[in-house]
Amino acid sequence: MIRSLKSSPVQIAKRALSTATPAPAYETKKYGRNYVVTLIPGDGIGKETAESVKAIFKYSNVPVQFEQVNVTGVPSKGGEGSYREGLEALKRNKVGLKGILHTPLERSGHPSFNVALRKELDIFASVALIKSIPGVKTRLDGIDMALVRENTEGEYSGLEHRPTNDIVESLKIITSYNSERIGRFAFDFAVMNGRKKVTAIHKANIMKQSDGLFRSTIKKIGEEYPGITVNDMIVDNASMQAVSNPQQFDVLVTPNLYGTILSNIGAALVGGPGVVPGASIGREYAVFEPGCRHVGLDIEGRNEANPTAMVLSSVMMLRHLGLDEYADNISRATYAVLEEGKVRTKDIGGQNTTTEFTRAILDKLEVL
Repeated sequence: MIRSLKSSPVQIAKRALSTATPAPAYETKKYGRNYVVTLIPGDGIGKETAESVKAIFKYSNVPVQFEQVNVTGVPSKGGEGSYREGLEALKRNKVGLKGILHTPLERSGHPSFNVALRKELDIFASVALIKSIPGVKTRLDGIDMALVRENTEGEYSGLEHRPTNDIVESLKIITSYNSERIGRFAFDFAVMNGRKKVTAIHKANIMKQSDGLFRSTIKKIGEEYPGITVNDMIVDNASMQAVSNPQQFDVLVTPNLYGTILSNIGAALVGGPGVVPGASIGREYAVFEPGCRHVGLDIEGRNEANPTAMVLSSVMMLRHLGLDEYADNISRATYAVLEEGKVRTKDIGGQNTTTEFTRAILDKLEVL
């Protein structure tokens, strides 16, 4: 069995911020014996993969009650209103399971509801678990890296303006505070999950002040963790190393943009965005979502999506809620279907539908 995550990521976030002003006590909402979780299926294939999770949870009698909010990132479909509704639901329930929201290229104003959500809830740490899966054949084996990405600033600060019609200025923001807390999160994640090395990804040879601050902050924090090896790597070299020798990486900690790029590279190495689970974590809120941000508009409604990333993200959520037995069963069944290889979706070399893949997990749960 491959465990998605050993420790509650919110507990890691709390520990990482233990020197800051204490936040209100984290308390997951319950209704009777059930945990109440906000479900935001998202755009594209989100509805189909969310339905897979709901079917698996129902079959397994998981004590989770979903409060579903159909948020969309498309303004013409009422995106702004649904976004506010989803945000309030997450504030009520503290825990969410979310698909990816589409961000149209032509949209003005804030660049993304995904980004806005992370900023408004201060879910500052993104975790993507990039791991070779038995039964999913790729060119390279033995990959097992956790990508920890700062979620709230960097190039995604959203601070752009035009001093003239012919010039656009975009501000990249790096702060000591956010660099320190993402660094502590990464090192605590390593300690609490049996990891041995943390690599800081940067471009400090060119952006000497911004990325230089990020790099120096991570390396200084590393001195407080004598059991963890700390090194750093320039992002373009890291991209090359990721496709030539990814086995060298354990935990990577990155500013926002570099993490987006490397999570996509990592997904390609292990079978695509459909198999990479993830989460976005803060002190008070935890939102579990696929670790590679692909909406899948091209296959929306065709019953072709691979629900693995969403299912394994829900497994991470169950571990966070302390429902380890349910998490173990669902994780074991999902990996067993993948390893067996009789039922698989198109993205990993098969011809089966989302529904058939979900059915195979349910059948495996009955056997196990």
